[in-house]
Amino acid sequence: MENIIRKIRMYYPVSDEALEALVCLFKRFVFPEKTTIIHAGKQDRKVYFIEKGITRSFVLHNGKQITTWFSKEGDAACGSWDLYRNKAGFEYVETLEETTAYSVSIVQLNELYRSYIDLANWMRVLQQENFLRLQDIHIRRLNWSAKERYEHLIKECPELFQRVNLGYIASFLGITQQSLSRIRANGHFLT
Repeated sequence: MENIIRKIRMYYPVSDEALEALVCLFKRFVFPEKTTIIHAGKQDRKVYFIEKGITRSFVLHNGKQITTWFSKEGDAACGSWDLYRNKAGFEYVETLEETTAYSVSIVQLNELYRSYIDLANWMRVLQQENFLRLQDIHIRRLNWSAKERYEHLIKECPELFQRVNLGYIASFLGITQQSLSRIRANGHFLT
Protein backbone atom coordinates (compact mmCIF):
# COMPACT_ATOMS: atom_id res chain seq x y z
CA MET A 1 0.00 0.00 0.00
CA GLU A 2 3.01 2.19 -0.49
CA ASN A 3 1.44 4.33 -3.26
CA ILE A 4 -1.76 4.93 -1.31
CA ILE A 5 0.00 5.89 1.92
CA ARG A 6 2.49 8.13 0.08
CA LYS A 7 -0.36 9.99 -1.64
CA ILE A 8 -2.37 10.35 1.59
CA ARG A 9 0.64 11.86 3.34
CA MET A 10 1.35 14.09 0.37
CA TYR A 11 -1.90 15.90 1.11
CA TYR A 12 -1.88 15.82 4.91
CA PRO A 13 0.37 14.50 7.73
CA VAL A 14 -1.90 11.65 8.83
CA SER A 15 -0.67 9.81 11.93
CA ASP A 16 0.45 6.18 11.87
CA GLU A 17 -2.43 5.34 14.22
CA ALA A 18 -5.05 6.85 11.91
CA LEU A 19 -3.52 5.19 8.85
CA GLU A 20 -3.54 1.84 10.62
CA ALA A 21 -7.24 2.30 11.46
CA LEU A 22 -7.97 3.05 7.79
CA VAL A 23 -5.83 0.24 6.38
CA CYS A 24 -7.46 -2.30 8.73
CA LEU A 25 -10.77 -1.65 6.96
CA PHE A 26 -9.41 -2.07 3.42
CA LYS A 27 -10.61 -4.90 1.19
CA ARG A 28 -8.24 -5.76 -1.66
CA PHE A 29 -9.42 -6.15 -5.26
CA VAL A 30 -7.57 -6.91 -8.47
CA PHE A 31 -9.71 -5.76 -11.39
CA PRO A 32 -8.92 -6.82 -14.97
CA GLU A 33 -8.56 -4.15 -17.64
CA LYS A 34 -11.89 -2.72 -18.88
CA THR A 35 -13.80 -3.59 -15.69
CA THR A 36 -16.55 -1.16 -14.71
CA ILE A 37 -16.24 -0.79 -10.95
CA ILE A 38 -18.83 1.98 -10.48
CA HIS A 39 -22.05 2.10 -12.50
CA ALA A 40 -24.21 5.17 -13.10
CA GLY A 41 -27.65 4.82 -11.59
CA LYS A 42 -26.49 2.13 -9.16
CA GLN A 43 -25.53 3.06 -5.64
CA ASP A 44 -22.03 2.01 -4.62
CA ARG A 45 -21.17 3.02 -1.08
CA LYS A 46 -17.41 2.44 -1.40
CA VAL A 47 -14.29 4.45 -2.06
CA TYR A 48 -11.55 2.67 -4.01
CA PHE A 49 -7.92 3.57 -3.35
CA ILE A 50 -5.68 2.64 -6.26
CA GLU A 51 -2.37 1.00 -5.44
CA LYS A 52 -1.49 -0.01 -9.00
CA GLY A 53 -3.28 0.78 -12.24
CA ILE A 54 -5.43 3.50 -13.70
CA THR A 55 -9.14 4.21 -14.05
CA ARG A 56 -11.20 6.70 -15.95
CA SER A 57 -14.46 8.26 -14.90
CA PHE A 58 -17.00 9.01 -17.59
CA VAL A 59 -20.61 9.99 -18.17
CA LEU A 60 -22.92 9.08 -21.02
CA HIS A 61 -24.28 11.96 -23.09
CA ASN A 62 -26.44 11.23 -26.12
CA GLY A 63 -25.02 7.70 -26.17
CA LYS A 64 -21.41 8.95 -26.15
CA GLN A 65 -18.91 8.39 -23.38
CA ILE A 66 -17.41 11.66 -22.10
CA THR A 67 -14.29 11.17 -19.97
CA THR A 68 -14.34 13.38 -16.88
CA TRP A 69 -11.38 12.20 -14.79
CA PHE A 70 -8.45 9.82 -14.55
CA SER A 71 -7.29 8.21 -11.29
CA LYS A 72 -3.96 6.45 -10.94
CA GLU A 73 -1.63 5.10 -8.27
CA GLY A 74 -2.38 6.66 -4.89
CA ASP A 75 -5.64 8.28 -6.03
CA ALA A 76 -9.15 7.51 -4.86
CA ALA A 77 -12.07 6.68 -7.14
CA CYS A 78 -15.72 6.81 -6.15
CA GLY A 79 -19.08 8.11 -7.22
CA SER A 80 -19.41 11.69 -5.99
CA TRP A 81 -23.14 11.40 -5.32
CA ASP A 82 -22.52 8.18 -3.41
CA LEU A 83 -19.91 9.93 -1.30
CA TYR A 84 -21.72 13.21 -0.64
CA ARG A 85 -25.43 12.60 -1.18
CA ASN A 86 -25.94 8.92 -0.37
CA LYS A 87 -27.57 8.52 -3.80
CA ALA A 88 -26.82 6.62 -6.97
CA GLY A 89 -24.67 8.77 -9.19
CA PHE A 90 -24.41 9.68 -12.84
CA GLU A 91 -20.88 8.50 -13.55
CA TYR A 92 -19.09 5.30 -14.40
CA VAL A 93 -15.58 4.32 -13.37
CA GLU A 94 -13.72 1.70 -15.38
CA THR A 95 -10.21 0.30 -15.21
CA LEU A 96 -7.91 1.02 -18.16
CA GLU A 97 -5.36 -1.62 -17.19
CA GLU A 98 -5.23 -4.33 -14.55
CA THR A 99 -5.80 -2.40 -11.34
CA THR A 100 -5.10 -3.30 -7.73
CA ALA A 101 -7.37 -1.29 -5.46
CA TYR A 102 -8.43 -1.30 -1.84
CA SER A 103 -11.99 -0.37 -0.93
CA VAL A 104 -13.51 0.96 2.23
CA SER A 105 -17.18 1.65 2.79
CA ILE A 106 -18.26 5.28 2.94
CA VAL A 107 -20.03 4.54 6.24
CA GLN A 108 -16.78 3.25 7.77
CA LEU A 109 -14.84 6.18 6.34
CA ASN A 110 -17.27 8.65 7.90
CA GLU A 111 -16.91 6.87 11.25
CA LEU A 112 -13.11 7.19 11.00
CA TYR A 113 -13.45 10.94 10.44
CA ARG A 114 -15.21 11.24 13.81
CA SER A 115 -12.41 9.35 15.57
CA TYR A 116 -9.37 10.74 13.73
CA ILE A 117 -9.35 14.45 12.97
CA ASP A 118 -6.23 14.03 10.83
CA LEU A 119 -8.13 11.66 8.50
CA ALA A 120 -11.02 14.13 8.30
CA ASN A 121 -8.58 16.93 7.52
CA TRP A 122 -6.82 14.80 4.89
CA MET A 123 -10.13 14.16 3.11
CA ARG A 124 -11.05 17.85 3.36
CA VAL A 125 -7.73 18.86 1.77
CA LEU A 126 -8.03 16.13 -0.88
CA GLN A 127 -11.54 17.24 -1.85
CA GLN A 128 -10.46 20.88 -1.82
CA GLU A 129 -7.63 20.05 -4.25
CA ASN A 130 -9.99 18.03 -6.47
CA PHE A 131 -12.47 20.91 -6.52
CA LEU A 132 -9.73 23.36 -7.56
CA ARG A 133 -8.50 20.94 -10.25
CA LEU A 134 -12.05 20.61 -11.64
CA GLN A 135 -12.46 24.38 -11.59
CA ASP A 136 -9.20 24.78 -13.53
CA ILE A 137 -10.35 22.19 -16.10
CA HIS A 138 -13.65 24.02 -16.52
CA ILE A 139 -11.99 27.41 -16.97
CA ARG A 140 -9.47 25.98 -19.45
CA ARG A 141 -12.28 24.46 -21.52
CA LEU A 142 -13.97 27.87 -21.66
CA ASN A 143 -10.90 30.00 -22.33
CA TRP A 144 -8.09 27.93 -23.83
CA SER A 145 -7.68 26.55 -27.32
CA ALA A 146 -7.59 22.79 -27.87
CA LYS A 147 -3.84 23.05 -28.49
CA GLU A 148 -3.32 24.89 -25.17
CA ARG A 149 -5.39 22.30 -23.27
CA TYR A 150 -3.40 19.48 -24.88
CA GLU A 151 -0.05 21.10 -24.10
CA HIS A 152 -1.08 21.71 -20.50
CA LEU A 153 -2.21 18.10 -20.01
CA ILE A 154 0.94 16.65 -21.55
CA LYS A 155 3.06 18.90 -19.30
CA GLU A 156 1.06 18.09 -16.13
CA CYS A 157 0.38 14.38 -16.75
CA PRO A 158 2.79 13.03 -19.40
CA GLU A 159 2.30 9.44 -18.17
CA LEU A 160 -1.34 9.51 -19.31
CA PHE A 161 -0.16 9.54 -22.92
CA GLN A 162 1.72 6.28 -22.32
CA ARG A 163 -1.14 4.53 -20.54
CA VAL A 164 -4.44 5.89 -21.88
CA ASN A 165 -6.19 5.51 -25.24
CA LEU A 166 -5.97 8.80 -27.19
CA GLY A 167 -9.74 8.74 -27.71
CA TYR A 168 -10.25 8.98 -23.94
CA ILE A 169 -7.70 11.80 -23.72
CA ALA A 170 -9.45 13.69 -26.54
CA SER A 171 -12.78 13.26 -24.76
CA PHE A 172 -11.27 14.55 -21.50
CA LEU A 173 -9.88 17.58 -23.35
CA GLY A 174 -13.30 18.26 -24.89
CA ILE A 175 -12.14 17.71 -28.48
CA THR A 176 -12.53 15.02 -31.11
CA GLN A 177 -9.90 12.36 -31.62
CA GLN A 178 -9.36 13.77 -35.13
CA SER A 179 -8.60 17.22 -33.65
CA LEU A 180 -6.15 15.67 -31.21
CA SER A 181 -4.47 13.80 -34.08
CA ARG A 182 -4.15 17.06 -36.06
CA ILE A 183 -2.61 18.86 -33.05
CA ARG A 184 -0.10 16.04 -32.61
CA ALA A 185 0.67 15.87 -36.35
CA ASN A 186 1.36 19.63 -36.47
CA GLY A 187 4.43 19.27 -34.28
CA HIS A 188 2.73 19.59 -30.91
CA PHE A 189 3.65 16.09 -29.85
CA LEU A 190 5.64 16.90 -26.72
CA THR A 191 6.23 13.45 -25.22
